Amino acid sequence: MADPLHKPVTLRTPPGVIVGILGLSAAASALICWLVYFHAPTDVAGTHLRSLPLVNAVLNALATIALVTGFHEIRERRILHHRAAMSFAFLFSSIFLASYLVNFTLHGETRFDRLNRWWPFYWKLLASHIVLSTVALPLILITFFLSLTGRFPAHRRLARWTFPIWLYVSVTGVVVYLMQAACR
Repeated sequence: MADPLHKPVTLRTPPGVIVGILGLSAAASALICWLVYFHAPTDVAGTHLRSLPLVNAVLNALATIALVTGFHEIRERRILHHRAAMSFAFLFSSIFLASYLVNFTLHGETRFDRLNRWWPFYWKLLASHIVLSTVALPLILITFFLSLTGRFPAHRRLARWTFPIWLYVSVTGVVVYLMQAACR
């Protein structure tokens, strides 16, 4: 019989933390939107840091490898290996985001020829990538927060949604880069 004085402790995430994560995610999305639609690129000629799109694709590829590794490790119940792999995925994605913002600040939007036969596929892939990357950012941050604070049941429930979205965004980031590079 359960002792009424010793109720199990349920860890609850303070609403302020979730609001803060959502606010940070909204601010990052707003910054990207401003860079895309309102900011004039500072290096239109593309003379500075021209390799950033390739660096971004490599970071997305590394994040993909780390995500798949992390998924495999958790399936094998190797928690420490899973944590390490997911930490690397987070690191690669964080560096990617910073590099992506620098690239957009310097060079602006990458153009894709609308007359190209791949255009119908490209714009749908890019649109899904953009929408899901906006969704992925708060999911990733909340999922990490839940893990770091020991809220593992909630972490597992949210990770079931976070993982496939994060993986899709990482993979399609590489595909978008390859399509852009092939059409230059």
